[in-house]
Amino acid sequence: MSMTPPPGWYRDPSYPLVERWWDGTAWTDHRRQPEVTQQPLIQPQSPSGGGSGRAKAVALVTAAVVLVAAIVTGAVLLRRDDSGEEAATRTTPAVASPTETADPSASSAGPSPSAGDPSVVVDELNGITFPLIDGWERPKYTADHDMVMSTPGTYDCPGDPGLCRHGRVISRTATATDETSPKALAEGDIEDAADSTYDRDLVDSRPFRGVTSHRLVKAGSVAVAGRAGYFVRWKVKTGVGPGGYVESLAFPSSVGSESLVIVRFAFDAGADGPPLSDMDRITEGIRSVGDQDGDGGVGSSIGPSK
Repeated sequence: MSMTPPPGWYRDPSYPLVERWWDGTAWTDHRRQPEVTQQPLIQPQSPSGGGSGRAKAVALVTAAVVLVAAIVTGAVLLRRDDSGEEAATRTTPAVASPTETADPSASSAGPSPSAGDPSVVVDELNGITFPLIDGWERPKYTADHDMVMSTPGTYDCPGDPGLCRHGRVISRTATATDETSPKALAEGDIEDAADSTYDRDLVDSRPFRGVTSHRLVKAGSVAVAGRAGYFVRWKVKTGVGPGGYVESLAFPSSVGSESLVIVRFAFDAGADGPPLSDMDRITEGIRSVGDQDGDGGVGSSIGPSK
């Protein structure tokens, strides 16, 4: 049985001098410089061996690239089910290191700064952590891989059959847009944020029979993880059920290419939904990875947005 490495930063098989994000099933377009100093491929040559030293350097670099490519090629696993039919082919990240190990986490830049910390949830891709406040937990048994936390338990959706949650928080990189303004991104994302929770879900069901209307509750500039961001919050009414509150929060990532990050909040309205103040508490607690004790995101207004 094959072991698929978990999501994380690994050496890029096509360019080993940088790290690339593996989402658990495939490589993404996110790349970054390694966070730890790597050992040089060769030792400096003496002046008398300058010509041969350069030749050896080229040969060693070429050999390293070929080695990594060979390892990645060997990681393409062709699996067959019990009936003998071919299963999907999957390429898994492989990292060449002096000490080969079966543990893929040993090949990354190092353990997450908050690994094992029960009070935070780490989003390594976007370089941020979320505070796991009372009434929230890490998501369990969900098809939405962008979800970073949810309220405990589920309930029967009031519309199409399925299981719903009273509160959800998801985090994703805004890669499908050329937008560079957090304000414009948040304003453009809020409708989709509302529809994805209260209109049609990931399997095209309508758990609340659609959004019938909405109104703006709040919007403005906010500092998040030390970066200037913007948020838009709506209250939505649905065909069935109590409706809910949705928020789109946009701000630049502090890692990699510093792409804009979108954090979506979706809270059911009514007595069973989480308190609306939790949106602000979670925003205030967002930090850059490795900066849990720093200034982080203050969650307060930073003045008018351009």
